[in-house]
Amino acid sequence: MTQSERRTLYHFPLCPFSRKVRLLLFEKGIPYGLVHEVPWARRADFLHLNPLGDLPVLIEPDGSVLCNHIAISEYINETASLPNLMGETPKGRAEIRRIANWFDSSFYMDVFKPLVGERVYKALKSGTAPNSMMIRAGRENLKRYLGYVDWLAARRSYLGGRSLSVADLTVAAHLSVLDYLGEIAWENYPDAKLWYAKIKSRPSFSSLLNDKLAGIMPSSTYSNLDF
Repeated sequence: MTQSERRTLYHFPLCPFSRKVRLLLFEKGIPYGLVHEVPWARRADFLHLNPLGDLPVLIEPDGSVLCNHIAISEYINETASLPNLMGETPKGRAEIRRIANWFDSSFYMDVFKPLVGERVYKALKSGTAPNSMMIRAGRENLKRYLGYVDWLAARRSYLGGRSLSVADLTVAAHLSVLDYLGEIAWENYPDAKLWYAKIKSRPSFSSLLNDKLAGIMPSSTYSNLDF
């Protein structure tokens, strides 16, 4: 594939939705280049691509602009059929979508926004101090979600069933940001830890483990495959 045929993905390193799409593109064998975009900067050129200003945004080789992580994920799954990351049966696909949506919506509001929003986004956007009550609430909520991931991982080869799916990529994308910040006590969730180590060891994850954000260094075990 020539350089002109590569996709371009506008992303932010600690955006879980960007990370999910990056993992999906790699697993599907689709070459792409990255453009670092700060979502709150509201650049005119970026808003021309996506007036809503959210990430990620995927530019196709023909210049088509795709916005919204769910729409992009569905598009990738439909246009690159192999490997199958959406399940073999209607019930299987429903379960995969349930888990992915659970993290993209509920986890994002209950855990990601109060934890990462306060610890990272607020500091980068305005330099103001984080709200400690919000952080504590996010950490308490995190335990509940990790407990369920641990329960699923103990009963299935992968979270959505017998094979790797969008459910795994979505959950891992969100948890990887918390892992970057050292927020996960993996020793308390042994089956979730084994599952995450399996996903973390995949070639698709290597670019995520190389991510660095100026002024916010990753935890000491973030890039360690034997954490």
